[in-house]
Parts: sequence; C-alpha cells; structure tokens
Amino acid sequence: MSESAKRSWQQPELLLFIMAFAVPLSFSAWQALLNNFAIERAAFTGREMGILQSLREIPGFLAFAVVFVLLFVREQSLALIALFLLGLGTALTGFFPSVLGLYLTTILMSIGFHYYETIQTSLTQQWIPKNLAAEVFGRLIAVKSFAAIIAFALIWVTTNSFTLDYRWLYLGFGGFTMLIAVGCRSCFPFFAQPTVQHKHMVLRRRYWLYYCLVFMSGARRQIFMVFAGFLMVEKFAYSVSDISLLFLINAGLNVLFARKIGQLITRFGERRALVLEYIGLIMVFCGYALVQTAWIAAGLYILDHLFFALAISLKTYFQKIAAPEDIASTAGVSFTINHIAAVGIPVVFGLLWLNSPALVFFIGAIMAGISLLLSLLIPRHPEQGRETCFGLRAKLSEELPG
Repeated sequence: MSESAKRSWQQPELLLFIMAFAVPLSFSAWQALLNNFAIERAAFTGREMGILQSLREIPGFLAFAVVFVLLFVREQSLALIALFLLGLGTALTGFFPSVLGLYLTTILMSIGFHYYETIQTSLTQQWIPKNLAAEVFGRLIAVKSFAAIIAFALIWVTTNSFTLDYRWLYLGFGGFTMLIAVGCRSCFPFFAQPTVQHKHMVLRRRYWLYYCLVFMSGARRQIFMVFAGFLMVEKFAYSVSDISLLFLINAGLNVLFARKIGQLITRFGERRALVLEYIGLIMVFCGYALVQTAWIAAGLYILDHLFFALAISLKTYFQKIAAPEDIASTAGVSFTINHIAAVGIPVVFGLLWLNSPALVFFIGAIMAGISLLLSLLIPRHPEQGRETCFGLRAKLSEELPG
C-alpha cells in the first residue's frame, strides 16, 4: 500500500469511530452477563451487588485525576491504554468467580471505561471542527449502539446454542477489545493537537453554567439507570428477555437517529435542543410516576433513552465556550461532577423508593425543571465571552457607544 493511500484512511475521525466500536464489545458484554455470573458463580446477594456498583462508579468520580496522568502520557496514548484496560478487566472477569475477584476486575474494567470516555470527549472536541462536532458525536453514539447490538446478539446466540461458559464469553469480548486497542496503536500515527493542553486542574468561574448542567445531567442519568429499569421489573414484572429487548430497541433507535439528532443540534443550536430534552424529561418522569400500563411504561423507557442523544448539546456547548487549552482538563473535571450524583442518589432515592416510588420520579421531574431553567441561560450563539445570557448582555453593553 502506498504512503498516500495509507494517509487517506489514517484520519483522527476514523480512529475515534474504531475505538468507540470497541468499547461496547466489552462493557455491554460485562453488563449483560454480570447479574447471572455474580449470583451463579460468586454467590452475590444484594449487599455485594450494591458494593460492586459503588466501586464501579469510583473511577468516574475520580476522573479529574486524568489531567495528572497527562503529565506523563499523551492523550491519544492514554485513550488506547484505557481501552486496553477495559478489555483486560472484562477478559479476566470470568477467571475470578469470587466476591473479591469480581470487585477487583470491576475496578480495573471501570478505570479503563471511565478514563477512555473522558479522553474520547476531549479528543473529539479538539480534533473535530465546531461546525461538525454535534454530528460526529451523534455518529459515535450510533457506532457504539451498533456494537452493543452485535454484543447482545452474540451473547444470545452463544448462550442459547452453544452454552459457552462465562469464562470464555468474558475472555472473547474483552480480548477483542484489547486486540482493537493494540491494532489502533500499530496502524494509526500520533495526530497533532491544535493546542497544548493544561496539565493541571482547571475550574473557571465563567464555566459555571456548564458545570451546573453537567451535574444535573448526572443526577438524571442515575434515576434512569437505577430506578427506571427497576420500575419495569418490580411493578410490571418484566423478564430478563423483556429488558434485553428494550436494550436492543434503544440501541437500534440510536443507530437510526443519533446522527440525525446531531445534525439537528447543529442546525437549531444547543439551547433549543436542551430545552426540548428537559421538557420531554419532565413529561417522561411524571409518566413514570403515574403509569399503570406495562406497554406505556416501555414506551416511556425508550423515549427516555432516546433523549440521551440530545445530551450531545452539552459537549458542543462547552466546545464553543472553552479556551482550547482547557478542554482536556475540563473533560476530567466535568466527568467527576457528572458522577457526584452517582454516589448519593442511588442510596438516598432507594430509601425514598421504599415509601413512594412515584416520589422518586416526581423529584426527577423537578430536577429536569431546574435543568430547563438553567438551559434558558445559554445564548443562541455561545462562544468565549458569551458563555451565558448574562455574559452576552455584558459584552453588548461594552460594545454600545457611550
């Protein structure tokens, strides 16, 4: 292959897509097999599962530390190392069927997953032009969803037709992710970064609105991840296959619509997209609180998941207002802020659930309402110096004569 032909496909965007494809092969497989493996092989009860899920979130909460790792490793290399660790943690899971073994492999897997997600956001915001970023983020979601569909389908086939042991399932999916990480390191050059990134934590007052929106987004994510699915099982007796079908429908819709959602964000702007998302979430959460019919609950669950794609707006909003050298550091800080809610909401809201499941979702609707009010502070055309409507008014007043 000629040097010019090699250069034609060795592009940053393709590297982002290949890495994005590799992630769900491990994480979706780990997630789909976890409950059965933990109960059947590691004798887990609800106590151990709760501890494991808390341990899984700790690397996300500590994502701000990624900026210190960047003192020694360039971002592109760190993304591939994190991808390899995600695959390694998944591949080893089946070989350690014990409480301690599952805790340790989960932490390893989670470090890889959360650090990869942090760096992927940063690299995309640096490598992709602002006018194309929303569409590319949408395509990345579609690629991940397509990979998740493949993982779920392979798990269904192998467990029903070949009855493979958990050890080989985890090893196969995790090993493939590791091979992709090694292949990407071998086949792609190091791409230049337009701006040298800060190698220390960055917290800027002018990003306050972004920080608030990210925190509220994390709170909403926990309600969906922990309680929406629990509602399906507890109230409507959904089986494992029913929940798996909902996962497949959600992934399929992402493949079909995530890129188009990105294009709509580019066309109509972050403010309108977020306003649409939060109005929809208020309706969805109130629906969860009041629903009495199983198929309507499933519709709400699918609609809720589809709104996740609109969260692209937060990433492109920050890309527009950020100083270029702040992107890597703030990606880690924002991931930590997003995971603050992961520490407290499952426990606190779990206690509320015992008395009133509906109250959990009504509080979720209130959170969505707060997010809606915050989103109205985003200017129609955000940029540095115009991070909020207040900043826009201040800048206009400075430009007016007299």
